[in-house]
Amino acid sequence: MQFTKFTDFGLRVLMYLAATPEHGVITVGELASQFDIPKNHLNKVVNRMVKLGWISATPGRNGGLRMAQAPATLHLGDILSALEGHGGLVDCDKPPCVLRGSCHLKRVLDIGQQEFYAGMNRHNLAELILPPTSTVITRMHFQPTAMA
Repeated sequence: MQFTKFTDFGLRVLMYLAATPEHGVITVGELASQFDIPKNHLNKVVNRMVKLGWISATPGRNGGLRMAQAPATLHLGDILSALEGHGGLVDCDKPPCVLRGSCHLKRVLDIGQQEFYAGMNRHNLAELILPPTSTVITRMHFQPTAMA
């Protein structure tokens, strides 16, 4: 199982914002530069997370991004599920599988996927930014970037 780049970028953004001092705002440009991610891809990820209510975006010259929820309230399984979408691990319809309706694979994989997300929900965003992660992110935040 491997997550999409969209999910990977989303986790990086959440961790970076969660480790930023409470009143600090971060621009998409700073995030793009820090993680070497194309800004247009990052905008899509950020927009999705704003719609989910995880982060807030303030437009304008002094605007930027910040956490809209406490990191401890965001559980990893919920984050992964929301960013990955709710599709199954296999799609028996495209292309149509001749075993559809007579096969246990999809059911077993669906159970495993549910158990995975439930297991990931035992962890939250606050845990992901404990030292040394927060130390590295703080250092990143205060280093000049190529875009600065």
